[in-house]
Amino acid sequence: MSDLVFDAVSVRYGGRRGLTAVDRVGLTVPSGQVVGLVGESGSGKSTLARAAVGLSPISAGRVLLGGVDVRELPRRPPLQMVFQDPYSSLDPRMSIGESITEAIPRGVLPGRAARRDEVARLLELVNLDPDRASHLPGQLSGGQRQRVALARALAGRPEVLIADEITSALDVSVQGAVLNLVRSVQRRLGLSMLFISHNLAVIRYLSDIVAVMYLGRIVEVGPAEQVLSDPQHPYTRDLLAAAPSATGSLLDVGDASETADVEPADPHHPPAGCRYHTRCPVGPLVRTGRELCLQADPSDDTAHRRHSAACHFSDNESRRLTISRGASAS
Repeated sequence: MSDLVFDAVSVRYGGRRGLTAVDRVGLTVPSGQVVGLVGESGSGKSTLARAAVGLSPISAGRVLLGGVDVRELPRRPPLQMVFQDPYSSLDPRMSIGESITEAIPRGVLPGRAARRDEVARLLELVNLDPDRASHLPGQLSGGQRQRVALARALAGRPEVLIADEITSALDVSVQGAVLNLVRSVQRRLGLSMLFISHNLAVIRYLSDIVAVMYLGRIVEVGPAEQVLSDPQHPYTRDLLAAAPSATGSLLDVGDASETADVEPADPHHPPAGCRYHTRCPVGPLVRTGRELCLQADPSDDTAHRRHSAACHFSDNESRRLTISRGASAS
């Protein structure tokens, strides 16, 4: 197994005056671990994933697998992706068995019998009856189709699996079963995985590492329990405050969501300085003396901050929240 590394990756559409959907992203998916990538719609999560598998053009930087640029890997690289919509990710005219067989690399399993046995094995791996191999996608439920899509990705013998919002199009009643399946398969095969979701509860359940993305950039990254229990970036705290749980939210953040209802910045014209300052509950719109957020980009100097947080005042706010929680507990 190998690390998947996004090395200062940018994806831009429309030339110089177009949209920079992903902007100088640096992120590592360590071998055998799950990195959960979270952020609101339009933050660039899916574009980053599509860049890794060659479906979005990389304007700058590199995506490396085992130190090799993925653009230099063979036609079927050891990197596979499961897409959000199980209804459109399978050819409706091909049987389930034919779709999975198509994804098996050439020369790996010579002979029809060997490929048929491999299809049966993969269907059993994703908890489907091998007899389903003769069925068309239209004869399956959404959850079953997503299991087939997972089996098809595994047929490519990947070292890294990218899962892009794979439960968001499913009924709530089957989301949990699919997540349990993904976690079981990942652990059983020792896969590296980039798991993309806007649902923080899902990210917490699956991930070893959490990366938070906003307006094309990673604004916080670190071990899952640390990031979700002690977030350093105001955007992460706002996401946690908005995530429902049995107690109301995943984190007691006090007034952290004070300005969260402000419209996001235009991605075609991102603001100068910190990109989150137009919505930030601890930024210059709320607190005086923080003009630095308007002038300097915190993404340029993250190495010394906890969780590589792209926030000039992350340490200050983390201490303030720790003190306020301690006071409320007493």
